Amino acid sequence: MTSTTDGAGVARGDDTGAAGTVAGASDSPGGADAGSAPARPLVARTREDLREALVRWTMSAPIASVAGEGPARRAVVMTMGALHEGHLELVRRAREEAGAGGQVVVTIFVNPLQFGEGEDLAAYPRDLAGDLEKLASVGADVVFAPAPDTVYPFGEPVVRVSAGRIGEVLEGDFRPGHMDGVLTVVLKLTHLVRPDVALFGEKDAQQLLAVRRMAADLDLDVEIVGVPTVRDPDGLALSSRNAYLSGPERERALALSRALHAGAEAGPRGAADVRRTASDVLNAADGVEVDYLALVDPITVDDVPDDHSGPALLLVAARVGTTRLIDNQAVEVSPQVT
Repeated sequence: MTSTTDGAGVARGDDTGAAGTVAGASDSPGGADAGSAPARPLVARTREDLREALVRWTMSAPIASVAGEGPARRAVVMTMGALHEGHLELVRRAREEAGAGGQVVVTIFVNPLQFGEGEDLAAYPRDLAGDLEKLASVGADVVFAPAPDTVYPFGEPVVRVSAGRIGEVLEGDFRPGHMDGVLTVVLKLTHLVRPDVALFGEKDAQQLLAVRRMAADLDLDVEIVGVPTVRDPDGLALSSRNAYLSGPERERALALSRALHAGAEAGPRGAADVRRTASDVLNAADGVEVDYLALVDPITVDDVPDDHSGPALLLVAARVGTTRLIDNQAVEVSPQVT
């Protein structure tokens, strides 16, 4: 198949061998030599290209990291592209987790299984050239950017992962099948990349919980690491969907983080007050249509009772204009005093 090249010098197509290699890519972990411009990561479009990149590192990886902190590891960050600072923080953390001689793989794949009817699959922002520029600056070694028929060579999979009850509440209630689609692609990418550690953002708290439970229940030999949410200075959690917000809509969207902060501040007054305080902030906000506001157990996603004492997770999903946003905040709840 003939390749075409975009402005970033990315070889496109399913050519065999290292057809996906970006011009200037370096074999050295974490990018270019000291003092030179960051090397762009190697780009793999096919399973064969990915396998070659993984085997090449496996054959040359040091038994112990340069810093003497143990074996070098392979770390993966799974994304749908349109990368922002939150994604880049995941990759920076992956670089640390992998070790000085480790390998960092970033997957970029807009997974059709996690989009429901009427959702924005076709409109989801895509900018591979821009993503590669950003990833070069944070030490990504390999980018796996497959087409849908590479991930799903037989079409829509007949056998899928079920998230069980975790996938039926909160996000699952508003987006039926979404969490099953997430877990199915996470499992497939885990098998393809074979990482030692996989990193996920804590902003998608329910997703992180589901991935952790899948790894435990299905005995996946991978460490799951959560990375704290990255926010803009005004408090808005970074999201690829923030690009859809107009200026006035962005101002209205700040009600989500304000509500979470207010709820967390109410923690010493008990669970009922946490819910009430956060709800009052959202109800007072114009142009914010709330899908749910929930205070849940951070392990089971069950609603906590009013007499709950200890850690909890306050989650919110809301629409601002046509954009659906999610956010969450850890809360330490004290028992309600009567």
